[in-house]
Amino acid sequence: MFLTITTTGTPERPATDLGFLLHKHPEKAQAFSTSYGRAHVLYPEADDQRCTAALLLEVDAVALVRRGKGKGRGGAPDAALAQYVNDRPYAASSLLAVALRAVFSSAMRGVCAARPELPSQARPLHIEVPALPARGGPELVRRLFEPLGWTVTVEPVALDTEFPEWGDSRYVRLELESAELTVAEALRHLYVLLPVLDDAKHYWVASDEVDKLLRAGEGWLPAHPEQKLITSRYLSRRWSLTREAMERLELVRLAEADDSEVEEIDNAVEAETETETEEKPTPLAVQRREAILEALRAAGAARVLDLGCGQGQLVQALLKDPRFTEIVGVDVSVRALTIAARRLKLDRMGERMASRVQLFQGSLAYTDKRLKGYDAAVLSEVVEHLDLPRLPALEYAVFGAARPRTVLVTTPNVEYNVRWESLPAGHVRHGDHRFEWTREEFRSWANSVAERHGYDVEFTPVGPDDPEVGPPTQMAVFELSTAASSTTATTEKEAKAA
Repeated sequence: MFLTITTTGTPERPATDLGFLLHKHPEKAQAFSTSYGRAHVLYPEADDQRCTAALLLEVDAVALVRRGKGKGRGGAPDAALAQYVNDRPYAASSLLAVALRAVFSSAMRGVCAARPELPSQARPLHIEVPALPARGGPELVRRLFEPLGWTVTVEPVALDTEFPEWGDSRYVRLELESAELTVAEALRHLYVLLPVLDDAKHYWVASDEVDKLLRAGEGWLPAHPEQKLITSRYLSRRWSLTREAMERLELVRLAEADDSEVEEIDNAVEAETETETEEKPTPLAVQRREAILEALRAAGAARVLDLGCGQGQLVQALLKDPRFTEIVGVDVSVRALTIAARRLKLDRMGERMASRVQLFQGSLAYTDKRLKGYDAAVLSEVVEHLDLPRLPALEYAVFGAARPRTVLVTTPNVEYNVRWESLPAGHVRHGDHRFEWTREEFRSWANSVAERHGYDVEFTPVGPDDPEVGPPTQMAVFELSTAASSTTATTEKEAKAA
């Protein structure tokens, strides 16, 4: 993935001023780490008459797959030939746009401490992008760049030069020329319009993308004739974000027409404090506990096992609801149980409350007669901490030996990991996770467990259920089937009689 910026100069205004503007020395080749590989900045030519800065982004195809399966992050929505063979390492996209922002952030803001007079100076600029995906073809490329003062040369790339009858691909070679723009303006145009032409982003588009768009579009987007298309595509066609951006852009346009500030136009409602207006999202851990409590109530459970209880957060939540008359927390870690006891204040708990809760050490890889006879068992974010070869032992200990009427299992949905831009490429959510399942893998495991042990199973999303990658947490609700329940009850009676 490659992009060059060239300028020309005179002895009075040397072309090598580009090095000051980009904050990258023309005599050095520099490399920068990104989530998907390495970005390199080098100068193929640099003298007073002509200076060219090149940005080369080496994309790690394996990181793309691990961090962005399918649609959304890491892959174009329709063009992947296979998981490891696609256009992302070669065609300019939001990957390159993010690299531009990361490598040339000061230049995009128009900041140059060493030569503060330079950023505001328009200069001759020539930009080349050898491979640019263009959904809408060369005509759309012109409609996007020409209103911004660029002279556009755009050439379609043939599908195969050996077979011209196959026609053109959706890729173009782009050249932009202007003598009226600053380097900061040019970089902001590219930052917004590269992903717009690709019509895809490699990361989850959240509400902060509106602010990024308005910052990068300041001074040109409010008056652009393709404003609506740019806004919609940049925000991945998320209508709520697009509507918010369009409303804010209209305020900017009105303020400019009235020669006033936006705050003076948008004054119908008195300013509120941030704490009054900002709605903080509910943490996923809280959403998970609420989903578990709701499922336990729906199952009519009164005596509950929290298997792998950790530091006791779920046990604490269960104690607050009097319908749960007996709560047992089990964990293999003595330290975790000590913290749980401190959290629950067991040493100061009243007698009536203390009679409802127990904590004891135990391994879920072994059968334990203390776990028998309970209404429900919860395995919340537990199975992924076991090595896969040990899962059959846990399965038998819980579903085969303990056999509670209801079993709840929650585990991360690895497909959703692509929505966390801060998660390093190829990493699982927690350092101790031995694996993380896709929705299909989790359903396959749960269905086979249910079939082997006489349970019925249903699946419930936990957290926002993304239409492309599903929810962040997936939950399976196992219910002992009627026939299996009767057999278990008969066996227990026979055992007591014996």
